[in-house]
Amino acid sequence: MPDKSTIADSFDVPALDGAGRVLEGIVTTLNVDGSVNIAPMGPIVDESLDHMLLRPFATSTTYQNLKRTGVGVFHVTDDVELLAQAAINRVSPMPSVASAEGVEGAILADACRWYAFRVESIDDSAERVAVAARAVQRGVNREFFGFNRAKHAVVEAAILATRLHLVKRGDVLAEFDRLALLVQKTGAAAEHRALALLRRYVEQSASD
Repeated sequence: MPDKSTIADSFDVPALDGAGRVLEGIVTTLNVDGSVNIAPMGPIVDESLDHMLLRPFATSTTYQNLKRTGVGVFHVTDDVELLAQAAINRVSPMPSVASAEGVEGAILADACRWYAFRVESIDDSAERVAVAARAVQRGVNREFFGFNRAKHAVVEAAILATRLHLVKRGDVLAEFDRLALLVQKTGAAAEHRALALLRRYVEQSASD
């Protein structure tokens, strides 16, 4: 990957105060032993998804892999159960993957859309790393299911489950109670399983 330590001025990095918006999805990267790391991530993307700004934590496996290999694959998916599992590192069973062409990356076979990307630059001067990337290959596996309140509720719950170092466990569980109503009203079995998994994880976490 390019030997850069800061975001390149010439790179068209999407910004939230411009044309950029956060798009929740899943990023796959390759570990040192060749196995696949699966992590939920909400990069800032432009309308075309040609450019993205990923913001992993400096302690994350995703950051370490991106720094080492300079490549990854971002997936747009409606499989919120997998997203919930990945958020708390409980992926089981391991989903089917295929190799990307042109980059050393893994494509989730059941994702709706995927974007293989190359890292253009990295700013790792803060705890939250800024990784500017450019999509170099893309594909469509299947149609996106559509908007659903239960799926969105699971996404919110998964994000909360990863914020226990910032938010009190009691506050997270209280928010889970609110989100559970949306899952009960509009969710299928997968969304019920996902929320239950996240709740068990939070309940078993260290006390406030």
